[in-house]
Amino acid sequence: MMMDGEPVVVRLSVSGPEDGAPLLVMHGWGSSTLLMRPMIDRLSDTFRVAAFDFPGHGESPVPKKGYGMAGHLDIVHGVLAHLGWSSYAIAGHSNGGRVALAHAAKSSDDIQFLALIAPSGIRRHRSLSYYIRSWSARILKAPFVLLPGPLQALGLDWLRHSLVWKLLGSSDYRSLHGVMRETFVQTVNHYVDNVLPDVKVSVLLLRGERDEAITNEQIERMNYLLPNAGAYEVPGAGHYAHIDRPDVVATAIRSLHTG
Repeated sequence: MMMDGEPVVVRLSVSGPEDGAPLLVMHGWGSSTLLMRPMIDRLSDTFRVAAFDFPGHGESPVPKKGYGMAGHLDIVHGVLAHLGWSSYAIAGHSNGGRVALAHAAKSSDDIQFLALIAPSGIRRHRSLSYYIRSWSARILKAPFVLLPGPLQALGLDWLRHSLVWKLLGSSDYRSLHGVMRETFVQTVNHYVDNVLPDVKVSVLLLRGERDEAITNEQIERMNYLLPNAGAYEVPGAGHYAHIDRPDVVATAIRSLHTG
């Protein structure tokens, strides 16, 4: 499979009856197909479920270079071409939801519906501490930007590996290195606000009532911008509603198919 012009290996699993309704499942950042399994197991009686690990996640090897939304979409197109699907539904969690929305906004395929669990891609209101870290990072970078090209690159590389810089970053950022850190930065800085009006299919937005990663305000904004969407709060669930309440999530997805 090709991504950004480079060959990559992607781990794909398919389950459910061969004549079942095609359902593509996409995990979130730092997750994998394994964590989607509680939901997949409850849907495999009705759907032909295909789930894959994005490069650098689960059982898919780390790619040679970092990738952003274009790379994510290359993978989705490659998986669909391999499956031979032109009519299907998508269930995506967090970043998988972001990718699903970007894909649906551009795709000419017959997408039946999107079921998105805590989808990301909408800016959230930031705390004061966030802005303090952001401006501190800009101040630290400023002297190096004035240096000539080669010295600037060396200086910025030193800064990015310094303890102070690592302390300014998020816990996800600090835990990553090399290609996957680059991928993380490109991914989390891709927002889908401007393409949501182009998503014409039915979209169900699911958010756990205890989700601390995606706010209700973000879901409301997404619901407002999408032409044909509805939102449901999953009781007793956090950011991983498909793990906390897989029966509820599976029932919601099945209702989209039968309804």
